[in-house]
Amino acid sequence: MHSTLLQPSPASAVDPCPAAGQPPAVRRNQQALTLAIVVGPAVALLLTVMLLWGRALDLTDVLLGLVLYLVSGFGITVGYHRLFTHGGFKPKRILKIALAVAGSLAVEGSVTSWVATHRRHHMFSDQAGDPHSPHRYGSGPLAMVRGLLFSHVGWLFSSDVSNSDRYAPDIVRDRDLQRVSRLFPLLALASLALPFGIGYALSGTLIGALMALVWAGLVRMALLHHVTWSINSLCHAFGRRSEGTADHSHNLWVLSVVSLGESWHNVHHAHPAWARHGARPGMVDPSAWLIRGFERLGWATKVRWPDLAPA
Repeated sequence: MHSTLLQPSPASAVDPCPAAGQPPAVRRNQQALTLAIVVGPAVALLLTVMLLWGRALDLTDVLLGLVLYLVSGFGITVGYHRLFTHGGFKPKRILKIALAVAGSLAVEGSVTSWVATHRRHHMFSDQAGDPHSPHRYGSGPLAMVRGLLFSHVGWLFSSDVSNSDRYAPDIVRDRDLQRVSRLFPLLALASLALPFGIGYALSGTLIGALMALVWAGLVRMALLHHVTWSINSLCHAFGRRSEGTADHSHNLWVLSVVSLGESWHNVHHAHPAWARHGARPGMVDPSAWLIRGFERLGWATKVRWPDLAPA
């Protein structure tokens, strides 16, 4: 059963500690860039299919896309989320930097902004102040459809920016992470340049490079984005609840593999600092497996493993 929660209006669902305002021109440029990131991969895929119709998808493109999906995906789940946002373990310095770079390759924002937004989400989960709750407009069918659309992509265009100094002061103070944050635009470009370059090196042709760019760059990026955004939207509306949290977080098993274990969202909201979200029997959590590997190699210490009695 869901608890009774405050259902804020759009006007009230704002950051209680807002970041400094941005000039309108800067904000418009950021929204245009966000639109390009959200819509661009789908448009590029459509144009590529039209121009290169009849060319089979190469296995090399699939494997390259899978590798880059895992690198950037684990950068988000293990790095941005479980390490930098919630402190689920203590890494060696080189691992810390590598995870911040890998997360940046997902093109979901700098580590500083991502952490600030997600910590704010936990602080005000499904209440006024949550930056992307699907319940912000109410509980009726039309309100939920509107809320799901907002929590999936609409919030990305909001001017309601989370205050990094308020929600991520430790990240702001970390010199390594600030260097990576400042390099985010270049790393975002590298996320596309890398598959293009590898595709050209392997095929020796411009067509081969373009196909690698589309499948291992744009399609991989779009898939990871929508999986991540589905945690914000679908996992706060559908699935099962194993823990007694005061929000609408759910466990959605169908996303567990592609989300690398992030869709055990109800468990996570009950125990945010745990390095393993799939804490109950049968819950697949590849991100926790990777953290376990880091621990065995001595790259991660003080890992916060679950201590949870079976349901």
